[in-house]
Formats: sequence, C-alpha cells, structure tokens
Amino acid sequence: MPNEVTRRPEYDVQREIKRVIIESKLAVGDALPTEAELGERLAVSRGSLREALKSLQARGIVDVVHGRGMFVGRMSMDALVDGLTFHTLLGSPGESRRLAAELIDIRDVIESALAERVAAAPGDAALDEMERIVTSMEDVSSGSEPFQGLDRAFHQALYRSVDNRVVTLLIQAFWDVLDAARPALPAEHEDRVANAAHHRAILEAVRAGDTGAAREAMSAHFGDTRRWIQSPTSPLWNGCEAACSPLSTWRCETRGASSGRRTRPYVDELTIINLSFIC
Repeated sequence: MPNEVTRRPEYDVQREIKRVIIESKLAVGDALPTEAELGERLAVSRGSLREALKSLQARGIVDVVHGRGMFVGRMSMDALVDGLTFHTLLGSPGESRRLAAELIDIRDVIESALAERVAAAPGDAALDEMERIVTSMEDVSSGSEPFQGLDRAFHQALYRSVDNRVVTLLIQAFWDVLDAARPALPAEHEDRVANAAHHRAILEAVRAGDTGAAREAMSAHFGDTRRWIQSPTSPLWNGCEAACSPLSTWRCETRGASSGRRTRPYVDELTIINLSFIC
C-alpha cells in the first residue's frame, strides 16, 4: 500500500528532496522524479511538496521547466545576490554606500590575490583581450559612453584562466549586486580617465609578470572605487541623507537643496517599480 500522505514542515520536505537527489547520485541537469513519485516516496501532501520545491527552486537547487519537468539546478549565487541587493537598497543612502563599500573591500581581498596569481603565468590570449578592452576604456573615458560593461569585461578576461568556479561565481555575484545597487550610488565614476589608467596599470603589471605590482595595482583600483562609493555628495543624492524606503516614493528633504525630480528602476523577481526621488 502507498505511504500515508502527511503534511510536514517545509524545511523537512526540502531536506528529504535534497537527500533523494544526493542518494540517487543525480548530477546538474538530471531529471528528478515527478511530483507524484516524490509525493508517494516521501509521503507528503502535494501542497507541502510544492512549497518545498518552490523554495529549492528559489535557491537554485532545483530547476523547474514547465512542460518538461524538474531538474537538478546549477550552482548559483542568485540567492546571495538577491539578499545583498535588497539590503543595499533598503536603508538610507549612507547605509547603501557603506554596504557597497564593504563589498568592494571583499573584492579587493579576493581579486588582488587573483591578479597576483594570474601575473605569475599570464596567457597571450587573455593579454590580447585585456589590451583591446583597456584601449576601448581609454577611448571612451573622456566621453559619456557606457563604461561599466568594459570594466566588468576586463575583470572577467583577467580571471578566465583561474580554475575555480566558486571564486568566479562569487566575483560575478558581487558585480551583479553593485550593478543592481548602482542607482543608490554616485551617478558615475568621478574620474573615468583615472579608472582606465588603473586598468592599464593592472594589465601592464600582469603582462610583465610582476606579481607584486599586479596586486598593488588591483588594490589601488579598488581603493579609488571605495573612495567614490563613500563620497558624501553626488549628482544623484544632492547631499540627501534621509532614510527612505525603496518600495515607495522617496522624499528626501534637505536645507538649501535645489528641487528636482529623478527616477530610477528597481527590479525584483516580480515587477519593475519606478521610484521617484524628490530632493
């Protein structure tokens, strides 16, 4: 006879589903048993099972493809990105800058060490790619063309030879958080020419195989970024430090501040909310 179906705490069901995946020696992309099969095997109600599967899907452990079934998810930092992004946008502008600066501190520690490692054995293909990127950065640094994409592409090219998936995903996660939180930071890098120069210095140190110089150049780059993020004034905030909610119209009132209205998008899993800033 089939097991008696019961309603159990969601966490217990999640743990049992993960146990099934591990004991079945399933790999990323492999199909899970159907809902009916899992429900019978674990003796849980359909409601409890679906709640657990939704939670596992949100954490990247299970991938549900409508019309095809359920599969073992890929390793992901999506949950980390969502949580850090939310908390970066949650507080006042000062708190947002503080959290963003703390993320830069972590990147400094990780990426300065990685730059040193890459400089010990740089590859010609990576050097050529970074040269093209830095040249493009230098070309657009004095203008208003998009710059962040080139910055990110440089770091990706630099670490492509590092055989460490966790580090790669973690660095990408920090980029995603800072990109999502960018509207809460100073509108643009104060000195794009200096930023391009930092990347040129990193590239030349790596090209020369100078591990110490590569570490120092990377750390100097993040030091400049940290100072930009922690700047108390910017075109975006106009010196406004009021605590505001990112899920409603933000009204920031400061003495002597000129009146103006700016909007930016806040993106979450469900919707896009246009937030208005009045300073």
